[in-house]
Amino acid sequence: MSITTVQPRPPAPTPRGPNTAWHPLQLLTAFASLRLTVLLFVLSFLLVLFGTLAQIDFGIWTVVRDYFRSFVVFIPFNLFLQFGQIFLGLPREWSPGTPWRIGGAFPFPGGWTLAILLMANLLAAHLVRFKLSAKRAGILILHAGLIVMLTGEIVTGVYAVEGNMAIEEGETVNVVVDNRVCELAIVDPSDDNTDRVISVPRWMLQRQAVPIRDEQLPFDIVPVHYMSNSALDNAAKTNPANAGAGKESVAVEKAEGSGVASNQKADAPSVYVKLIDKTTGKEMGTYLFSLWLREQEIKVGDKFYEVSLRFRQTQRPFNLTLKKFTFDRYPGTETPLNFASLVHLKDTARGDDREVLIRMNEPLRHAGETFYQASWNERTERGTILQVVRNPAWQLPYWSCGIVTLGMLMHFMVSLVDFLKKRGA
Repeated sequence: MSITTVQPRPPAPTPRGPNTAWHPLQLLTAFASLRLTVLLFVLSFLLVLFGTLAQIDFGIWTVVRDYFRSFVVFIPFNLFLQFGQIFLGLPREWSPGTPWRIGGAFPFPGGWTLAILLMANLLAAHLVRFKLSAKRAGILILHAGLIVMLTGEIVTGVYAVEGNMAIEEGETVNVVVDNRVCELAIVDPSDDNTDRVISVPRWMLQRQAVPIRDEQLPFDIVPVHYMSNSALDNAAKTNPANAGAGKESVAVEKAEGSGVASNQKADAPSVYVKLIDKTTGKEMGTYLFSLWLREQEIKVGDKFYEVSLRFRQTQRPFNLTLKKFTFDRYPGTETPLNFASLVHLKDTARGDDREVLIRMNEPLRHAGETFYQASWNERTERGTILQVVRNPAWQLPYWSCGIVTLGMLMHFMVSLVDFLKKRGA
């Protein structure tokens, strides 16, 4: 006699397909997609279009910073309306005296995001699709030149510094002024030999109602309203300021300069701020600081401080003395033909003491900076304006163009040789 037992059969394992497991190569393949390449190019074209339209309301350097040297930019819906008004003839006013505008904005990838994705797409395509061979050497070199160009733009956007150095004949200067960025300078002149300067950057002044507190500041600062470009109006009906020079003049906001006008001038920022006594916590008043106004003397305790809004200034560890400035005009006109500045460079730390003639297309290169002959003092005609540029990637665009040209020539020669061989056969 036998006893039969019945045991339940364990469930069969779920069959798995050959491609169900995730592999890092899949991510690399996705980045190498030609569809992604086309999408990134389309987004780049759209970004250029949006940035061009944005110059209707903003200056060129604001657009460069916010659109092309950023990771994300918020595109106003009003740009599409402005496009229609310019190219399609849409009305500019909803009703007489009421401009037609659309509020809101949507996020869009900025220039740096697109540049990084384009480089990743190009590198992934070479790793996945392209094979290393002599026939493809030209393509590889050409793409390497494109990567160098994109890298140069990123390095330039992060590290490049630009400003002006104005010098009159016989004057010695070591300060570079950046007329695209302003700062609020608080100067303590109590020392007979040196001034102690505390500067508040523009981005802090643009944060409305956000207090600026620091141990080095003699008072707390609360921004009320920042204007990238402004003018003074003595006949304004309302005046936000109740202290200082702002009681006599009112700042009126103006549109930023486009940066491409023939008579383009630098924007003149203004800012209204509240000053708060650190000891008592009481308001000292609402002040107006502007490039249109001189420094204002403010007393805190038993000390006086000179406060002003100015273009950002940075000192160099060397001096330039203008020995002589000359320029020629086109015959029969007032238009300048060329400029030349004879300067004396003295850099004690580097042991550099010499005279240099700076002319158009013949700049001075020193300590990683380049000094170009840019303009002159039109009022006195005895002063020079040097453009000072520090760009660690200044050579990369030249290298990129050379590499791309070499790659195109190599690819053309390989294709020509193959064509001639086939024709001969």
